Amino acid sequence: MTVILVFLSAAIVNNLVLAYFLGICPFLGVSKRLDTALNMGFATTFVMTLAAAITWLINNLILVPYDLPFLQNVTFIITIASLVQLVEMFIKKTSPPLYKSLGIFLPLIVTNCAILGLALFEALREYTFLEGLFFGVGGGFGFTLALVLMAGIREELEFAEVPESLKGAPMTLLVAGMLALAFMGFAGLLSV
Repeated sequence: MTVILVFLSAAIVNNLVLAYFLGICPFLGVSKRLDTALNMGFATTFVMTLAAAITWLINNLILVPYDLPFLQNVTFIITIASLVQLVEMFIKKTSPPLYKSLGIFLPLIVTNCAILGLALFEALREYTFLEGLFFGVGGGFGFTLALVLMAGIREELEFAEVPESLKGAPMTLLVAGMLALAFMGFAGLLSV
């Protein structure tokens, strides 16, 4: 039951993008088209899940036992960068159109602070391995949910009569703020 609460907390209540405002760059940059947002969400979810598992192992089997927690940030960043390189090579080899559509945002997963935040929250909250894994999947699902919601709204706004002064970035930021406010309504429902 705890792992389900951890998943729901990471995906909805404590959404990394809409509650903690982590990963805003890909959230705003890749959310123009629904298919691209969904693919980016899947790639990020995969990286988040692997990062949660590997950083938990590194933290709990190496850093904590040898009294090296001060190396968490550096170790987690190197781990995430390596995982993203593997994902990028895999996508480039298996799906060149997807690789091309994600463009620069695929390598930017490395600098996605949502993934680093996920790894640091996992260590801070002292999750078990299974809880950490569900936290990674839930965080990735929440990231994908935020991207898909934003992309869907932005696609619909293409057909709406938007004042000229609000077209583009201003409307995108207004929508992002409204989504964040909506998700803040879930605050306090779960504290896992």
